[in-house]
Amino acid sequence: MKVLVVGAGPTGLTAAIELTRLGLSPRIIDRRDSASTLSRAVGITSRSLELLSKSGVSEKLIAEGIAVQAACIYLDTRLALEFPLHSDRTYFPTILGLPQDRTESLMAQVLSGMGVEVEYQKELTFLTESEGGVVAQFNAGEEERFDLVIGADGIHSTVREAAGINYPGFDLEEEWSIADVDTDGWPPKRKFTLVKMESGVVAVAVPLGEGRHRLVASCDDAIGAFPMALDIKRVRRQGTFNISVRQAETYSKGRIHLAGDAAHCHSPVGGRGMNLGIADAAELAARVVAGRLTGYSELRHREDKKVINVTEHGRKIVTGQSLKARFEFRALIAAANSLPTVRRKLGQFAVEL
Repeated sequence: MKVLVVGAGPTGLTAAIELTRLGLSPRIIDRRDSASTLSRAVGITSRSLELLSKSGVSEKLIAEGIAVQAACIYLDTRLALEFPLHSDRTYFPTILGLPQDRTESLMAQVLSGMGVEVEYQKELTFLTESEGGVVAQFNAGEEERFDLVIGADGIHSTVREAAGINYPGFDLEEEWSIADVDTDGWPPKRKFTLVKMESGVVAVAVPLGEGRHRLVASCDDAIGAFPMALDIKRVRRQGTFNISVRQAETYSKGRIHLAGDAAHCHSPVGGRGMNLGIADAAELAARVVAGRLTGYSELRHREDKKVINVTEHGRKIVTGQSLKARFEFRALIAAANSLPTVRRKLGQFAVEL
């Protein structure tokens, strides 16, 4: 079977690795000039590590990543709650912090060792599906017929658009910001930190490695958003972004299938975007090899929808300014501070989601 994977981010790489491990040799392309140098998604869940363990990817990720040991919640400069991020019921006991560019690099190394190389500077321009397969057209005028195409090419997916699959949802008005920084001191090296200001601004710090953090804030300055002094030695990158919450109406149409951001996108609260893509791709690859593609779309649409709903609810609680949102947020903190069981379950939920 000839399979084309479009997009060489974590989702596309997972699909290619799993297809190759299970006996196929897919072609994987990406319109970028080279592998990403951006940190982007930074948290790898235990479930993703379990899915990637059979190929040997997880061993490399764990060796290079940093185990996030706890979560801290501040109300302005006051530490309001701290709880461990831990579960004894999962493949890896906590969340792994690692910049996406390193995740992609390690995955590409494993794929290369299997005999499949990512083809960069290769852009899909059009797809035509017929009874016998899918004809893909590329930027150099090349054409090739495939039995199946996997679209892992992001929010603005060429594959999804070519298949005519709707991508309904909405865009949030507020602008968010991001910064990738080298630090020494505060924020804590092995703790996820969330700061909620009285003004309603929320700032988050996620460890990426020893002395490196990802900062995110619900305003246009992720560094300046923190009310406490940050010990920043170097700013690697800064930028702003807007949040879209969308999900494709179907993940499959004929011989074309979607995974990752091509199929869904949501807020970064909970850090599940990349991890959902990995789960989509692993499930899809297994079904391609087993010849049981029927049901893929229904299963992953349902599972992804659950996580999208949870992250949206979390975003509204964390960033909401309504009396209800403020009450829910403070009630959760009060309950966790009063009851060790609540703190433990919070940490388990974050790891197991």
